[in-house]
Amino acid sequence: MASDAMQAHQVWDTDRYQNQHDFVWQYGTALLDLLKVKPGDRILDLGCGTGELTHALAETGAIVSGIDADADMIAVAQQQYPQLSFGVADARTFTLEQAVDGIFSNAVLHWVKPPEQVVQRVANGLKPGGQFVAEFGGRGNVQKIVEAVETVRQRKNLNSWYFPSVGDYAHLLETYGLEVSFAALIDRPTLLKDGDCGLANWLRMFGGQLFVGLSSDDVDIVISGVESLLRSHLYDGSQWHADYRRLRVVAVKR
Repeated sequence: MASDAMQAHQVWDTDRYQNQHDFVWQYGTALLDLLKVKPGDRILDLGCGTGELTHALAETGAIVSGIDADADMIAVAQQQYPQLSFGVADARTFTLEQAVDGIFSNAVLHWVKPPEQVVQRVANGLKPGGQFVAEFGGRGNVQKIVEAVETVRQRKNLNSWYFPSVGDYAHLLETYGLEVSFAALIDRPTLLKDGDCGLANWLRMFGGQLFVGLSSDDVDIVISGVESLLRSHLYDGSQWHADYRRLRVVAVKR
């Protein structure tokens, strides 16, 4: 998902997203069972991207719609799955015509700040007893990558993602009337496609905020330096792995 809350320099390339970074939605399939969908349930896919998980949810018999703040993502989703309902909307301000039985979100919420606005929208959008199931970057996510960029750039605090701890996010959900039934921080080293180019491609796709103020030539120089620093940690001789840590939560509206 691309949110308006992201830095303006983050640009989404839908072709690259689907062809080089399809692990984003593929890992999300593990979340689907946590939602406990019944045929006829109304489900919102919050930050649906190009719609693959929206489609998977619809195949359970649920009535599913997807929203994303990026119009290009929504255009691809609608083209791929014309039978489903998609719309452009911001996770911090979306409204629903009627409350839903479940809200699902995969690999989205670390992009969106302030998180309080998102959680309030989620709480408002759920029926009593409705479930919220989400996974996104948690505390320590891609820490080695971020620290390597900061070392090469000789700058601190370049990371503007929202990577909360289990306790911080559980408290936030409870503040807005969502009872947490499950929360875990999961180490998940993630294979990046394209061999020796995997880390560079990941940084160009997702790391725009880390290169603010740099020319394209300078970005290339920084990425080369980052690869040198991380090769002994995140490269196995043929493929790069990103040091992902994911926060997975299940909560119920009371």
